[in-house]
Amino acid sequence: MGIVETKLAELGITLPTPAAPVANYVPFALAGKLLVISGQVCFGPDGKLSDAHKGKVGAAVTPEAGKEAAKLCAINVLAQAKAALGDLDRIQRCVRLGGFISADPGFTGVPGVMNGASDLIVAVLGERGRHARTTVGVAALPMDCAVEVEAMFEVA
Repeated sequence: MGIVETKLAELGITLPTPAAPVANYVPFALAGKLLVISGQVCFGPDGKLSDAHKGKVGAAVTPEAGKEAAKLCAINVLAQAKAALGDLDRIQRCVRLGGFISADPGFTGVPGVMNGASDLIVAVLGERGRHARTTVGVAALPMDCAVEVEAMFEVA
């Protein structure tokens, strides 16, 4: 077990089986030293979407549940990275995370929700996990998910 997977184990996280694409795209693309992970939704370890993570943050979904949903998205991002690379220790750094938060029109706390994903990536990768980020509140996401996260990594 490598350094990253050891850290995941210390955090009590087991990577799930990566989700298959639901439309005409690939789950990841490797271009030179960049690994781009397509948007990952907040499926739990069982591969299912919890009712607590369905709907709009600020309405049916609390900001705390939204933050947990973002963390689940980040775990699913790492599962796709593992599928792409075979060894998560090949990740040199997280370059960027993009977060899409299904938000009630009056909800302005989307950065705090996205911290669920950012915090997890930094906890797992340490300084290599510090990244640029965009967070956007959106009207709707696939399957009525509360959060979707995409990522870009520099890899060896």
